[in-house]
This record gives sequence, C-alpha cells and structure tokens, in this order.
Amino acid sequence: MKPVAVIILNWNGEKLLRRYLRSVAVNTNPDIAEIIVADNGSTDGSLAFIRDNFPQVKVMAFDTNHGFAGGYNLALAQTANEFTVLLNSDVETPPGWIEPLYQTMRENPETGACQPKILSLTDKSKFEYAGASGGFIDRNGYPYCRGRLFSSVETDNGQYDTAIPVFWATGAALMVRTALYNRLGGLDARFFAHMEEIDLCWRIHLSGSKIVVDPRSHVYHLGGGSLPASDPRKTYLNFRNNLLLLHKNLPVADVRPTLLRRRLLDTVAWLKFMLTFDFANANAILRAHRDFRSMRAHYTTHPDTNLLRDMPINRRNILIDYYIRGRRRFSDL
Repeated sequence: MKPVAVIILNWNGEKLLRRYLRSVAVNTNPDIAEIIVADNGSTDGSLAFIRDNFPQVKVMAFDTNHGFAGGYNLALAQTANEFTVLLNSDVETPPGWIEPLYQTMRENPETGACQPKILSLTDKSKFEYAGASGGFIDRNGYPYCRGRLFSSVETDNGQYDTAIPVFWATGAALMVRTALYNRLGGLDARFFAHMEEIDLCWRIHLSGSKIVVDPRSHVYHLGGGSLPASDPRKTYLNFRNNLLLLHKNLPVADVRPTLLRRRLLDTVAWLKFMLTFDFANANAILRAHRDFRSMRAHYTTHPDTNLLRDMPINRRNILIDYYIRGRRRFSDL
C-alpha cells in the first residue's frame, strides 16, 4: 500500500475531471501516492470518463450524494493509507507537488496536517484567495492568510516561501494523518460549506498536533466555483459558520464575551450592507445569526483551552490592522 492517498471528491463533475485530473495523474509520484476519486452518486459521465481514460485511478462509488464533508468522511473511513490529501476537483498540480508534503509529514510526527502554497489558476502570479500560503485567525475569529487579507490578494514574489506553523490549512489541498482525521471525527457536516477545514484544524491543534504550510510545494486552484464572493448564500454560510466555529471550539467561559463582540461587529457589517442598499446580503447576516441560535444546541462539549487567547499567532485584531491602519499585505502586520 502507498503511504499517501490523494482523494478527489466528485459529484457530477465530469467537466472538472476532464480539465484537471490529468495533471494530478501525471504529476503525482506513483511510488508515494495512489489517486482515488470518491464519487458522491454522480449521474453524469464522470465514472465512465475515469474508467476509459485513467485506469490507474481508483474509484470509491457512493450510492448517493453525502455532501462535501460527509463524502470525505466516508472516504477516509475506508482509507488505510497513513496520510491522505483532500484535493479539490478544480486543482491543477505541477510536477513534484506531493514530495515536499509527504516529507514534511513523515519527518515531523508532531505535524497533524499541512498544505502547499495555493496559487490562482486564472492568474498564476497571484495567490489564491482560499488558502494562499497558510491560514490564520484573529482574536475575534476572523480568518486571513499569508498572501491574502480580506479581499486584498497579493502577487507571489517568493515573499512567503518559508515553511512555518499556521493555524489553519486550506481544504483545497490538505494533507492529514488519516488516523488523526478519523479520530477527530473529520469534517463537520453541519457546516455544509465554508470554514469546515478551519474547524477541523482547530480540533487538530486542540489534540496537540501542529499544522504547517510547506511552500516548496505549490498547486493552482480555480476557486470560486461554488459561490461568488458577493452571493448572499456565501455571506450567510460565512457568518453562520464563523459563529458556530467560535461557539464550538471555545471554552464555555469565553463563548459569551467573544460572541458578544462578534454580534457588535456583525451589526456593523449589516449596517454597511443596508447603507449600500444591498438588502439581500444584509438579510443573509440576520438569517445567519437566527440559524446559529438554533444550531448551537448541537454542540454541548467545549474545550478547556482558548486558542484565540493562548496561541500568539491568534492575538491580532485584523479589522483594525486592515481598515484602520491600512495594512493590506500580510508582511505589513
């Protein structure tokens, strides 16, 4: 058995497989990794395309669509490889992408997960929004990246090519220890989409493991394929899941004051949408808070450690840095 499984989750994604699977098949070292497509009950020509063109690619065929988190959880539960890469179907991989990640995980047993540098497929000189060169989270729970602060995405000039510990790694190309992933329960299916990888990484830290970015490896991510940034559905999921993220992973004593600050900050965001007559996104914030209040009842256990307070990398206030101090690059923080 190969030490690494590269798992691509697919649901009616024949067009994406036609465009990107070849780069993964050609450029993934077969001595290290096997490639698996976990299919969520596709009804298009996905399975036939794989069978006819990539006989070396294994297929896990599920009978129904289990969603992003559910599909990956089911796939990894059936995976015996020591390491697994969760790879989005809209990722192009260049030669040599897998070796540095495998080396990092093999040589550093305290590392529970790692990611490559994520560059944009539409402009390969720039970082990609969802992950860039490693993710962080500030004291109020706002995520940002080395190479991307809010909507400001930097050009990659090698300024973030050092391997460093990060708080979260992108789910677009995430290598994890398979046993650790399964022990922690994998991705939280209640999140549906957005921030589920941050939640997983938070739990990895709480388990005592580290997360790193290794920019010796890089991949190209199309990104934005599900929802555009201005879509009210995306606004809803981001606001709701950020609240769930905080409620779930903070100690009981810290949940109330942290969520109070977020309620005030989210009110500012709601006012901004209202003043610009963007009523759809304003309403999305209200729905996010409403649904969070009902969903939080699912989470009845909380950790004893406040990682927003106890980890130095989380102590910034990125809103002040970005909007008040005008810092648009990670290197300016």
